[in-house]
Amino acid sequence: MQDVLSAFRPDLFAGKTVVISGGSSGIGLALAEGFARLGAGVIATGSSSAKLSAARADPGLAGIRFEKLDVRDKQAVDAFFSILPSLDVLVNAQGIARPGAEWTEETYLEVIDVNMNSAMRLSMAAHPLLLKSKGSIINFASMLSYLADDSVPAYCASKTGIVGLTRALAHKFGPEGIRVNAIAPGYHKTDMTRALWEDPVPADKIAKKSALKRWGSVDDLVGTAIFFASPAAQFVTATTLPVDGGYVVGGF
Repeated sequence: MQDVLSAFRPDLFAGKTVVISGGSSGIGLALAEGFARLGAGVIATGSSSAKLSAARADPGLAGIRFEKLDVRDKQAVDAFFSILPSLDVLVNAQGIARPGAEWTEETYLEVIDVNMNSAMRLSMAAHPLLLKSKGSIINFASMLSYLADDSVPAYCASKTGIVGLTRALAHKFGPEGIRVNAIAPGYHKTDMTRALWEDPVPADKIAKKSALKRWGSVDDLVGTAIFFASPAAQFVTATTLPVDGGYVVGGF
């Protein structure tokens, strides 16, 4: 990650508070580490007690505060933000997928709630604090905001919805000086994609479709998030930026 962070001033977020939902593992954890190493006070939330405990026990993450938060619970979300003294950046990195099971209504609605409804829920709860700081929101879409995968209809629908929600929130909050953008990752090596990148056949096929001929890492998303949250993006809002190595527009 250091090669990414070296492109930015080391005190870029000094005195700033960043909340990252879904920040106890994977992409969210990498973002939490990146913001913290540039001086931010980072609060990373998650729903898994095991993942939160593991993160708290990691000496390399000692500067990050890890909190349990159920993003499906409006009362818990409202209470969480009500006690924060300030907030400059909200990152909605929470997300789940249930391949094969999302064609049942119960699972479909669960995925929609975690992936999309919660981004609205957290954004509205954080709004009073972001209004004071003229801060920003970063949502997480996906390459499946643009492509179809019939094993995960709720994931596809929720991540497509994030693109629209990002645009709507940007125009709602824009007159108040709050910017809202989204990142659309491609194939990055995380626990969610482990079955693919550990199998040489699909792993190689995916890498070859990328313009850069490789899989992404979680670190590849850190620089984009930092840019969106920084003064360098002060006139950038309502934008969803693919960070997929050119996969979505690649050939077959």
